[in-house]
Amino acid sequence: MGKYLVLWEVDWTKIPIDRKERGIGWNGLVALVKKDIQEGITKDWGAFAGETNGYSIMEASEVELGKALQKYVPFTKFDIKAIATVDQVQEVIDDLKK
Repeated sequence: MGKYLVLWEVDWTKIPIDRKERGIGWNGLVALVKKDIQEGITKDWGAFAGETNGYSIMEASEVELGKALQKYVPFTKFDIKAIATVDQVQEVIDDLKK
């Protein structure tokens, strides 16, 4: 199982102009995020203040991650970075010393 930094951004072309419709859309997004947190795949989530983007920290296999993120498509775009733990980085450093 891997750990991932998922940078997300809501697609501006999918955001309703009407304020109430935007509220309904954001409420739906946050409900999906809360479900992912309850299920344990999302470990941390946040929106950048005043923006329509943010981040998630997710732990999953590549397939689980793909399945989890598909529910947000086509409303959200993602930039995904695999995260190496300090122990994994140490293992790479130790290999350099051989």
